[in-house]
Amino acid sequence: MATPSADSCATLFALFLLHETTRADGSLERIHLRERDAILFLVDDDGEHPLPAGALAIVMQRYGKAIDPPLPPAIETLALSDGSKLVRFRHLAVYDVIARDYMMYETPENEPVCELATAVTAALSHLARAATMTKP
Repeated sequence: MATPSADSCATLFALFLLHETTRADGSLERIHLRERDAILFLVDDDGEHPLPAGALAIVMQRYGKAIDPPLPPAIETLALSDGSKLVRFRHLAVYDVIARDYMMYETPENEPVCELATAVTAALSHLARAATMTKP
C-alpha cells in the first residue's frame, strides 16, 4: 500500500464531511465542503463544485432552527474566512433508532442554527449544480 504524500494529507485535512451514504455496491459516497481563497466548494466523486457567494449562510438561515442546549460533542468543525463556523455533530433523538448528523452554523452576529446534514447537503448540491449550468 502506498504511503500518502504530504500534499495529499493536507488535502484530506482541509475537507469537512457534509454527508455520507452507502451505495448499492456497498461502497461509500462522501460529499465534503472545502474553503479555498474564501470560496466554498462541494467536493464529491465528480470533483470540486464552487458554491455561489453566501450560499451556506443563505441555506442555513432558510432551513436552520434554533438550538436548545446542551449540544452533543462536535465531531468536526470548519472555521470559515468570514468569521463563521460550521460544526457537525451526531444526535440521537428519542424517536430515532439511529443517530443523525446535524450541521450547526455560527456567525458572530447571529445565534447559532442547526439542520440535518442531509438537508443542508441537498440544498448546497442543488446550488452548486445550478451555478455551473450554462445559460442558453
